[in-house]
Parts: sequence; C-alpha cells; structure tokens
Amino acid sequence: MEIGWIIAIVVIVVLIAIVVSSYNGLVSLNERVNEAWSDITVQLKYRADLIPNVIETVKGYAKHEKETFAMVTEARSAVMGAKTVKQAAAAENEMQMALGRIFAIAEAYPELKANTNFVKLQEQLQDVEDKIQAARRFYNSGAKELNTKIKTFPTNLINNIVGHFKKRDYFEVTETEKAKIEKAPEVKF
Repeated sequence: MEIGWIIAIVVIVVLIAIVVSSYNGLVSLNERVNEAWSDITVQLKYRADLIPNVIETVKGYAKHEKETFAMVTEARSAVMGAKTVKQAAAAENEMQMALGRIFAIAEAYPELKANTNFVKLQEQLQDVEDKIQAARRFYNSGAKELNTKIKTFPTNLINNIVGHFKKRDYFEVTETEKAKIEKAPEVKF
C-alpha cells in the first residue's frame, strides 16, 4: 500500500508542477507582449512629438499646403488616440501616407531639403521609424508565442480554467508597406 501512496503523491506533484509551470509561462509571455506594446507606444509618442517640428519647418517654405498639414495633424491625433493594436495599425497607415506627402513637398523645395533643421528632423524620424519597426517585430513575435501557447496542450486547458489570457492581434504591415518591402531595389552600373 505504501508504494501506491508514493506513486499517487508523485503523480499529483508532477501534475501540480506542470500546471504551475504552464500558468507561469503564460503570465511571463503575457507580460512580455504588454512590454512590447508599451515599447511601440513610446516610439509612436516620440514620433508624434517630432511631427509638429517637421510641420513648422515645412510651413516656412510651403505655406499653401494647408490640406497636407491638416492631414498630418489628424493622423498624429489618430495615432495618439489609438487604444488597440488594430486602431494603432490603421492610424499608422494614415501617418505613413501623411508623412509621405510632407516629404514629397520637401522634394519640391531644394532650400528646404538643404535646411539643417529639416535634415536633422528627417534623420530623427527615420531613426524612430526604424525603432517602431523593431518594436513591432518584437511585439508580433511575443504575440505569436502567446497565441500559440494559448492554443496548445496543456496550457490551453489551464487557460480555459483561469480564462484571462486572450489571443493578441498582430501589428500588421499595411499593403503599402508590403509593396515597398517586396519591391527589389534597382541597381544600375
């Protein structure tokens, strides 16, 4: 009889260890995804703080482009007001289009392109865009790992019992960005 009790106790301990380990893994992944989302929002805010400086610099050269300035301002507000990943992704698409128009205006004004402040702002924006892309990749990686854990055995059983770990949406690349990525650079000699 003693061996039976020992085996039962070992089985119970192993099951408890599996449950605790799986739950802690879900908690850890959930926190990693929350941290990654926070990194994205920090970078989006930093870029949004740069936008008024870009607009003011461009305004000095292209006062008649009020529609474009309004578009950038609206896109900036949408990014700052986004509460979900899907809202942020949609606002990001609008922001990319608006910034594209600002830089298209700059192309028409050689003296603006030569302006030191404008060049510095452009460099800062490029740097923050790179950081946003890196943060987005980190977030999507964590979301994928969490979503996979939520769906696989035995963590899916544990999540069904505790029920507070939810599938995360991906911060997806827009069709415009996909086209830029997929188009190979042209090299000529």
